[in-house]
Amino acid sequence: MAEKYSLKDDLFNPETIGDLAGFFLVADPSFQAQVFTDAVLAPFAQLELKQRIAHIATVLEDHLSPDFPTAAEQIMAMLPPPLDPSRRDDDFGRFIFAPLGDYVVTHGLAAHLDLSLDLLEALTQRFSMEFAIRPFLNHWPSQVLARMESWMLHDNYHVRRLVSEGTRPKLPWGIKVGLGVTDPVPYLDKLHADPTRFVTRSVANHLNDISKIDADLVVDILTRWQSEGRQEIKEMQWITRHALRGLVKKGHVGALKLLGYRTDPDVNVTHFAPDRDQLMIGESFTFSGQLTAQCDEALMVDYVVDFVKSNGKTAPKVFKLKQVQMKAGETLNLSKKHLFKKGATTFTHYPGVQRLSLQVNGKILAGFDFTLE
Repeated sequence: MAEKYSLKDDLFNPETIGDLAGFFLVADPSFQAQVFTDAVLAPFAQLELKQRIAHIATVLEDHLSPDFPTAAEQIMAMLPPPLDPSRRDDDFGRFIFAPLGDYVVTHGLAAHLDLSLDLLEALTQRFSMEFAIRPFLNHWPSQVLARMESWMLHDNYHVRRLVSEGTRPKLPWGIKVGLGVTDPVPYLDKLHADPTRFVTRSVANHLNDISKIDADLVVDILTRWQSEGRQEIKEMQWITRHALRGLVKKGHVGALKLLGYRTDPDVNVTHFAPDRDQLMIGESFTFSGQLTAQCDEALMVDYVVDFVKSNGKTAPKVFKLKQVQMKAGETLNLSKKHLFKKGATTFTHYPGVQRLSLQVNGKILAGFDFTLE
């Protein structure tokens, strides 16, 4: 049987730790590379991914100068060339540089703001420093936002992306920042017109975060950007779709309108039913039906399952089905198999009467009850 993939072992292992030690050794022949490597690897088997990052940063304390400005020079000296500037997307760099961000936070946050920001600007061109910048935003909000004014104009797109990604209100794995939801909007206004998808993807993800707090604000922002025309049409369309993906699932009227979907579609639904209405947790059923358009219509077809929760109440979850452009009189045959997985790590099913509904352009048009045992 093949071994289970381990992200922490893929990112942090003897080879990658050896690479990090090698960068320091090339910059400073007195660096004790083997001692550093042995100290880092000794407890690795017991450490999870984020713990490994923190541990590496702690071990570095014994191998860099206790004087932070001097240690900053040592870090600057060991950095390899920046990431390939000709790439446009999905170039996060090497995770092995993440511990350097932790080191900067620990030793530079309180008394070395400008030097720390200089380091993070350099480091993010090798690996994204979106997690490391957040403690600085909380401790020095006005000063960091002022530095971000210049970062928005930086010739390296990784630095520009740090402005959007580092200020996201709901960054996965990231600590919460004390910014107001509208504080970063002036930066997004600038960055949405960036020529690099790596930056515009971050902007769209940032808006998706905001949509969970103030949905109408996001629709207003995207509407304004479309009218300003500072981004290429196709890229602006992509940003809009990606930013509104959460609101579309919820059937938000403004989001659907902005994407060109009528919220009162003229369609008929017939024969919408499952192949059985009673099943066990761990089993699946197939539901099907027909959708007929009465006029030319752009349709976002989803299905919503109102799952029973542990307290006996239900909560809806939306699943994507189809995105189609239909002609008047055209009929679309729908069919989907849904597995009610047992023992999933992210979702637990509970027995009881549940409901599955067909949602078209955010509007529930048909549905049926079924029993999960």
